[in-house]
Amino acid sequence: MAYEVKIPPAGESIATASVAQWHKADGEQVKKGDVLLTVETDKVSTELEAEVSGTLKILVPEGEEVDIGTLVAEIEEGEVAEAAAEVPKAEEPKAETPKGEAPKGEAPMAEAAAASEGAAEERVVKVKVPPAGESINSATIATWHKRDGEAVAKGEVLVTLDTDKVSTELEADESGVLHILTPEGAEVEIGAIIGELTVGGVAKVAATPEAAPAAKAAAKAPAAVKAAAPAASAPVAAAATSAAAPLRPDLSVLPATAVREEKGEESDGRTTRKKMSMLRRKIATQLVNVQQTAAILTTFNEADMTAVMKLRKAVQEDFVAKHGVKLGFMSFFVKAVVQGLKEVQNLNARVDGNDIVQNHFFDVGVAVGTEKGLVVPVIRDADQKGFAEIEQDILAYALKARDGKIQLEDLRGGGFTISNGGVYGSLLSTPILNPPQSGILGMHTIQQRPIAVDGKVEIRPMMYLALSYDHRIVDGKEAVTFLIKVKDAIENPERLMLEI
Repeated sequence: MAYEVKIPPAGESIATASVAQWHKADGEQVKKGDVLLTVETDKVSTELEAEVSGTLKILVPEGEEVDIGTLVAEIEEGEVAEAAAEVPKAEEPKAETPKGEAPKGEAPMAEAAAASEGAAEERVVKVKVPPAGESINSATIATWHKRDGEAVAKGEVLVTLDTDKVSTELEADESGVLHILTPEGAEVEIGAIIGELTVGGVAKVAATPEAAPAAKAAAKAPAAVKAAAPAASAPVAAAATSAAAPLRPDLSVLPATAVREEKGEESDGRTTRKKMSMLRRKIATQLVNVQQTAAILTTFNEADMTAVMKLRKAVQEDFVAKHGVKLGFMSFFVKAVVQGLKEVQNLNARVDGNDIVQNHFFDVGVAVGTEKGLVVPVIRDADQKGFAEIEQDILAYALKARDGKIQLEDLRGGGFTISNGGVYGSLLSTPILNPPQSGILGMHTIQQRPIAVDGKVEIRPMMYLALSYDHRIVDGKEAVTFLIKVKDAIENPERLMLEI
């Protein structure tokens, strides 16, 4: 008999609800009192429990909005009890077995009983792609850190997910055996189930040195991997029979073409085709869009870095001892930019349709290069922070970017951006706006150049500065005024530190 699971009433004014999350899988055994799913309305979230024990049959998937009273699942009663009843029958010994001898066929029966008992204790935890922000609808599976069939412990990193803004590491909620459902390189929707953790199956899998897990992994490999040279078969078979943990095929012995296809690339030996990462696609889209929607103009100046370099050298040791971080050039430029934005307020504003939105805060984005692309974390309220606080923020962001742990909140809300191409040796460039901002300052490499100082030629450490701005809101005079303010602040760092 099937028990019906329906969306319960949630109040007079509530006519619909969303199936937010299934806590049990389709076809899974459930017990009376188990939480089946979470239902969300526009006011509250509710957990529905199983009224009977049996096998769950899901009729409505996650994310669907349904009417109150809708049948979303059924529970076939009685199957749990029947499965439990079969075990004792298999364990009954035969009366004629002599004392001291194992009954004929008892070992297989005992193993079957143990397997049934283990199966009853096992449960499956779904590995899902978590929400990553209102505007993010999908993610790319960048790297699986564990293999298919491998035992994992609670808290271990399972997979790295890339969105068009940030990378996120997903950890195991419980200990168990990982079963990968979606391979690396695939783009999936938020909420998608990409793997499963079988809780309670660790010992059984770890103690079974059979070739089945390796064969399962090999079955998931592309056709080119399956059709590889015979030399590949020996390592695969040897690994499957000599190690306790399941292994993937040994790709080191395969042709380069096959390996590239395994990584989501296609190659004919002369060229290689691979998909853009989501972050790279987002960057590409934004760069094209901003050039089509804003009137971008760039103006240049240069700053003599002599005074800043002398000041840094004089106080660096004491600064590090007191604050635990080095005094870099970026904190000087952040403070200089704040002074410039106070002088030219339109550079701290943005165009929104036919309106101008003026910021009365000073959140400065600092572009950070990563292996996957450029991200721009934001120094919040830079006008209220000292040099040490700014340097600490920059260091923390740099470490998070290196480890792929930049969060969406780290990137939101910047009003102006600083990009330092000089760290890569760039002498001069025209930076592109970071929409919807109206200005971006480009720093460049410090180069020893001859300049005129008080009528004499001297060699000084000089840096070219480039300001790109939205000419719809910022006039040329304002852009030049801003750059001169930044230049003067950098060339007179003592006045900058005193904010005069």
